Amino acid sequence: MADPETDETDQDALAAQWEAEAAAAEDGDQDAMADEWAAMMDDDGEGDDGAVTLPGGTSNRVLNQDEIDSLLGFDGSGAGDADNTGIMALVNSAMVNYERLPMLEVVFDRLVRMMSTSLRNFTSDNVEVSLDQITSIRFGDYLNSIPLPAMLSVFKAEEWDNYGLLVVDSAMIYSIVDVLLGGRRGTAAMRIEGRPYTTIERNLVERLVHVVLADLSAAFDPLSPVTFRFDRLETNPRFATIVRPGNAAMLAKLRIDMEDRGGRLELMIPYATLEPVRELLLQMFMGEKFGRDSIWENHLATQLWQTDVTISAVLDEVMLSLRDVINWKVGSRIMLNTQPEGLVDLRCGDQSMFNGRMGRKKGNIAVLIERDTQHQEERTL
Repeated sequence: MADPETDETDQDALAAQWEAEAAAAEDGDQDAMADEWAAMMDDDGEGDDGAVTLPGGTSNRVLNQDEIDSLLGFDGSGAGDADNTGIMALVNSAMVNYERLPMLEVVFDRLVRMMSTSLRNFTSDNVEVSLDQITSIRFGDYLNSIPLPAMLSVFKAEEWDNYGLLVVDSAMIYSIVDVLLGGRRGTAAMRIEGRPYTTIERNLVERLVHVVLADLSAAFDPLSPVTFRFDRLETNPRFATIVRPGNAAMLAKLRIDMEDRGGRLELMIPYATLEPVRELLLQMFMGEKFGRDSIWENHLATQLWQTDVTISAVLDEVMLSLRDVINWKVGSRIMLNTQPEGLVDLRCGDQSMFNGRMGRKKGNIAVLIERDTQHQEERTL
């Protein structure tokens, strides 16, 4: 039997040992943390490689300027490469990335040349038209980005049965009004903010729109004849909604300079409108034809001439009810409305090819072809 006094002494000794070990460990941790903080203060919070060391050994790295430029999508010269790299690549991933239509650039080059001549005749002034850019954009984003005040002309492509949008900015509106009403050269156009456009201004801009649409129709004529008809003129973008906001559209920005006056025209055509001529717009030049492989064509023709086909000789056709067909038995007879010297119809599948007369030759049943049914039908049509 153990002595109670001895057990109590052992427990007291064990408790004292634990307290001593805990105190030593606490002192060691405090000393180590103090040394770590002192090292951080001596280094001003930065390591040799530009990193900030936090308590516990973690590191929050500081980016240098080259890494920041790479993250934002800039090259060493400061020019942005926002289409392919950096954060802008993530932002632009939600934008419209539609197929390129090479022939559309040719059409707009024709439009620029034709508008230069037409607007010179329209304004009796020296007019220079230039194409800034052709981009793809969502229709809703474009409506939200239109700088107001502006006039939005809705037009319809008659043959394509769809709509487009022509936007005339305020600078172009006042420049056209000033030129057509005999304003002096060298004086800035008078702009009165906060008032709606007058009837005279709307009528003059509508005449400008008719000239542009006529040139646009002529520019598309070599590719596909189309008539762009003026539909209405709006000043509120909400009333010029022609497609759903999320639909992709093509945006062409034109700049018009009339000596010291001018402005911008923006032509917005939804891709749904261009869909009927999409195959033509994918061409690289007018009348493009992909190269023909004559060797392959000759080989294909040779193999087709050697193809075996099944020809059926139809003596007559009889319409019977399903009940009669089900009641057929061995020995049942079907009466055909034909005679021994009657014509037989030779068919390939469901297509009638020839007519002939039934006979025999060298002990075999034969058909003597008398006329070509297919060619006769073509001549009749």
